[in-house]
Amino acid sequence: MNLKTALKPSRRSTSMLAAVACVAALSAANMTSAPTAQAQSRDSGVLPTVVLVHGAFGDASIWNDVIARLQDDGYPVVAPANPLRGLASDSDYLESFLKSVKGPVVLVGHSYGGTVISDAAAGNPEVKALVYIASFIPEKGESFSEVGSRFPGATVASAVDAVPFPLPGGGTGTDLYVQKDKFHDAFAADVPESVTNLMAATQRPLAASALDDKATETAWKTIPSWDLVTTEDKAIAPDEQRFMAARAHSHTIEVKSSHAVLISHPGAVTNLIRQAARTTVR
Repeated sequence: MNLKTALKPSRRSTSMLAAVACVAALSAANMTSAPTAQAQSRDSGVLPTVVLVHGAFGDASIWNDVIARLQDDGYPVVAPANPLRGLASDSDYLESFLKSVKGPVVLVGHSYGGTVISDAAAGNPEVKALVYIASFIPEKGESFSEVGSRFPGATVASAVDAVPFPLPGGGTGTDLYVQKDKFHDAFAADVPESVTNLMAATQRPLAASALDDKATETAWKTIPSWDLVTTEDKAIAPDEQRFMAARAHSHTIEVKSSHAVLISHPGAVTNLIRQAARTTVR
């Protein structure tokens, strides 16, 4: 065999080289086009930013399983800290935070967080949907404790400790904590105790005065809303949740769950958020 013949590529080797070149070209195209396509989807408003607001006795990490699912779908997600100091200041804080979020928003609140989102979203044209999860949905002039007193069934109040703290301007306030040995049964009975023991140790308290703060805004009257009612809830009675959801004309589902439905049924919570996003943002 002469040198010219030896160097001439065979038909098989030519096909293999062509296949390798094709795979390389497709890989390069995917690497450059995928992020661009995702960015274009977000810029066009197809995927709104989901803002998740926690309630009392938890923190933003209570949303972790929901966040993971939404991020797998490509949704931008943020879960800011809710100060839990009082309705007016908490709502002002969230209202300010929302101004940093670009584009349409689906705003989600759990428990006391529902009170905060109802107030903070008022007048914000970028908030396209409100989603309430085992949540309080107040009418203007209502307080958390006022409505709760009309619907028996919640027992978490008997599991709470009051702890004094100094107020910045002088005087003393009161923080509410769920007693660690009662946290599982009162707050998250369908969550493994290995998890609730950690939750109890890291819980963030609610200022007791927030329970009597009266709502000043009702964003749910002008923004479409969705509601997940927890039928085994000992923090907000199921009948109280149903009453508020019906009054707000929310698209409502019920889940057999404790108050900590974000942890015990993250799929159901995520699906409701997806429904709100797909319905209101196109």
